[in-house]
Amino acid sequence: MKIGVISDTHIPDRCEHLPLKALDAFRSVDMVIHAGDLVNLRVIEELKSVCPKIIVVSGNMDEAEIVNKFPAKQILNVSGLKIGITHGLGAPQFLVGLLKDTFKNDNCDIIVFGHSHKAMNEKIGKTLFFNPGSATDCLDREASFGLIEIDGKITANIIKI
Repeated sequence: MKIGVISDTHIPDRCEHLPLKALDAFRSVDMVIHAGDLVNLRVIEELKSVCPKIIVVSGNMDEAEIVNKFPAKQILNVSGLKIGITHGLGAPQFLVGLLKDTFKNDNCDIIVFGHSHKAMNEKIGKTLFFNPGSATDCLDREASFGLIEIDGKITANIIKI
Protein backbone atom coordinates (compact mmCIF):
# COMPACT_ATOMS: atom_id res chain seq x y z
CA MET A 1 0.00 0.00 0.00
CA LYS A 2 1.43 3.33 -1.06
CA ILE A 3 0.00 6.51 0.48
CA GLY A 4 0.53 10.11 -0.59
CA VAL A 5 0.38 12.61 2.28
CA ILE A 6 -0.21 16.33 1.95
CA SER A 7 -1.25 19.10 4.32
CA ASP A 8 -1.58 22.84 4.75
CA THR A 9 -2.16 23.57 1.08
CA HIS A 10 -4.07 26.80 1.80
CA ILE A 11 -5.49 27.02 -1.73
CA PRO A 12 -6.02 29.71 -3.08
CA ASP A 13 -4.39 31.80 -0.33
CA ARG A 14 -0.86 30.50 -0.98
CA CYS A 15 -1.12 29.17 -4.55
CA GLU A 16 -3.79 28.73 -7.18
CA HIS A 17 -3.14 24.98 -7.62
CA LEU A 18 -1.36 22.08 -5.99
CA PRO A 19 2.28 21.67 -7.03
CA LEU A 20 2.74 19.47 -10.11
CA LYS A 21 5.53 17.52 -8.39
CA ALA A 22 3.08 16.36 -5.70
CA LEU A 23 0.33 15.57 -8.20
CA ASP A 24 2.73 13.58 -10.37
CA ALA A 25 3.95 11.58 -7.36
CA PHE A 26 0.37 10.86 -6.29
CA ARG A 27 -0.46 9.24 -9.66
CA SER A 28 1.21 6.05 -8.41
CA VAL A 29 -0.33 5.86 -4.91
CA ASP A 30 -3.28 3.83 -3.63
CA MET A 31 -4.68 6.71 -1.57
CA VAL A 32 -3.94 10.29 -0.61
CA ILE A 33 -4.32 11.66 2.91
CA HIS A 34 -4.83 15.42 3.29
CA ALA A 35 -4.17 16.42 6.90
CA GLY A 36 -6.19 19.64 6.88
CA ASP A 37 -6.05 23.30 5.98
CA LEU A 38 -7.19 22.74 2.42
CA VAL A 39 -9.05 26.08 2.76
CA ASN A 40 -11.04 25.36 -0.42
CA LEU A 41 -12.80 22.18 -1.61
CA ARG A 42 -11.29 22.38 -5.07
CA VAL A 43 -8.11 20.87 -3.57
CA ILE A 44 -9.99 17.56 -3.32
CA GLU A 45 -10.92 17.69 -7.00
CA GLU A 46 -7.28 18.29 -7.96
CA LEU A 47 -6.24 15.31 -5.85
CA LYS A 48 -9.01 13.11 -7.29
CA SER A 49 -7.72 13.89 -10.79
CA VAL A 50 -4.64 11.75 -9.97
CA CYS A 51 -5.95 9.33 -7.29
CA PRO A 52 -9.58 8.35 -6.70
CA LYS A 53 -9.23 7.54 -2.97
CA ILE A 54 -8.81 10.71 -0.88
CA ILE A 55 -8.99 10.80 2.93
CA VAL A 56 -9.42 14.27 4.45
CA VAL A 57 -9.55 15.80 7.91
CA SER A 58 -10.47 19.41 8.51
CA GLY A 59 -8.03 21.97 9.84
CA ASN A 60 -8.23 25.18 11.81
CA MET A 61 -8.09 27.41 8.71
CA ASP A 62 -10.68 25.50 6.68
CA GLU A 63 -13.93 27.05 5.51
CA ALA A 64 -17.15 25.98 7.26
CA GLU A 65 -18.08 23.89 4.22
CA ILE A 66 -14.97 21.74 4.78
CA VAL A 67 -15.34 21.58 8.57
CA ASN A 68 -18.94 20.42 8.18
CA LYS A 69 -18.02 17.80 5.58
CA PHE A 70 -14.86 16.26 7.08
CA PRO A 71 -14.04 15.21 10.66
CA ALA A 72 -11.19 16.67 12.69
CA LYS A 73 -9.91 13.15 13.46
CA GLN A 74 -9.97 9.82 11.62
CA ILE A 75 -8.55 6.37 12.27
CA LEU A 76 -7.77 4.13 9.29
CA ASN A 77 -6.92 0.44 9.27
CA VAL A 78 -4.45 -0.07 6.44
CA SER A 79 -2.61 -3.31 5.77
CA GLY A 80 -2.98 -4.36 9.40
CA LEU A 81 -1.79 -1.03 10.80
CA LYS A 82 -3.71 1.80 12.47
CA ILE A 83 -3.20 5.28 11.06
CA GLY A 84 -4.50 8.22 13.09
CA ILE A 85 -5.09 11.43 11.17
CA THR A 86 -5.73 14.93 12.49
CA HIS A 87 -4.63 18.42 11.60
CA GLY A 88 -3.43 19.56 15.01
CA LEU A 89 -3.70 22.91 16.73
CA GLY A 90 -1.97 25.20 19.13
CA ALA A 91 1.66 26.14 19.46
CA PRO A 92 4.04 23.94 17.43
CA GLN A 93 6.25 23.15 20.43
CA PHE A 94 3.29 21.43 22.14
CA LEU A 95 1.91 19.70 19.05
CA VAL A 96 3.39 16.22 19.60
CA GLY A 97 2.13 16.17 23.20
CA LEU A 98 -1.33 17.16 22.05
CA LEU A 99 -1.26 14.44 19.37
CA LYS A 100 -0.27 11.84 21.96
CA ASP A 101 -3.29 12.90 24.06
CA THR A 102 -5.62 12.97 21.04
CA PHE A 103 -4.76 9.38 20.09
CA LYS A 104 -3.91 7.98 23.56
CA ASN A 105 -6.55 5.23 23.43
CA ASP A 106 -6.24 4.40 19.73
CA ASN A 107 -2.98 2.39 19.60
CA CYS A 108 -1.90 4.02 16.34
CA ASP A 109 1.13 2.78 14.45
CA ILE A 110 1.29 6.05 12.51
CA ILE A 111 -0.05 9.51 13.35
CA VAL A 112 -0.38 11.80 10.34
CA PHE A 113 -0.80 15.50 11.09
CA GLY A 114 -0.13 19.00 9.79
CA HIS A 115 -0.62 22.48 11.27
CA SER A 116 3.01 23.44 11.97
CA HIS A 117 4.06 23.50 8.28
CA LYS A 118 7.21 21.77 9.52
CA ALA A 119 7.91 18.32 8.10
CA MET A 120 8.40 15.53 10.64
CA ASN A 121 9.18 11.86 10.10
CA GLU A 122 10.08 10.52 13.52
CA LYS A 123 9.32 7.40 15.50
CA ILE A 124 8.50 8.14 19.13
CA GLY A 125 8.04 4.96 21.12
CA LYS A 126 6.19 2.56 18.83
CA THR A 127 4.43 5.29 16.82
CA LEU A 128 5.61 7.07 13.67
CA PHE A 129 4.73 10.79 13.80
CA PHE A 130 4.48 12.00 10.22
CA ASN A 131 3.88 15.59 9.14
CA PRO A 132 4.41 16.19 5.40
CA GLY A 133 4.96 19.92 5.94
CA SER A 134 3.16 22.35 3.67
CA ALA A 135 3.03 21.66 -0.05
CA THR A 136 2.67 25.37 -0.79
CA ASP A 137 4.79 26.96 1.95
CA CYS A 138 7.18 29.48 0.52
CA LEU A 139 7.59 31.76 3.51
CA ASP A 140 10.23 30.41 5.87
CA ARG A 141 10.35 26.70 5.03
CA GLU A 142 10.81 24.58 1.97
CA ALA A 143 7.54 23.22 0.57
CA SER A 144 7.11 19.45 0.89
CA PHE A 145 4.75 16.48 0.85
CA GLY A 146 5.12 12.88 1.93
CA LEU A 147 4.96 9.28 0.81
CA ILE A 148 4.32 6.32 3.10
CA GLU A 149 4.68 2.75 1.91
CA ILE A 150 3.37 -0.18 3.95
CA ASP A 151 4.54 -3.63 2.87
CA GLY A 152 5.13 -5.55 6.06
CA LYS A 153 7.12 -2.58 7.31
CA ILE A 154 6.62 1.18 7.19
CA THR A 155 8.78 3.29 4.88
CA ALA A 156 8.06 7.02 5.10
CA ASN A 157 9.71 9.86 3.19
CA ILE A 158 9.42 13.64 3.05
CA ILE A 159 9.71 14.92 -0.52
CA LYS A 160 10.97 18.48 -0.99
CA ILE A 161 9.34 20.50 -3.74
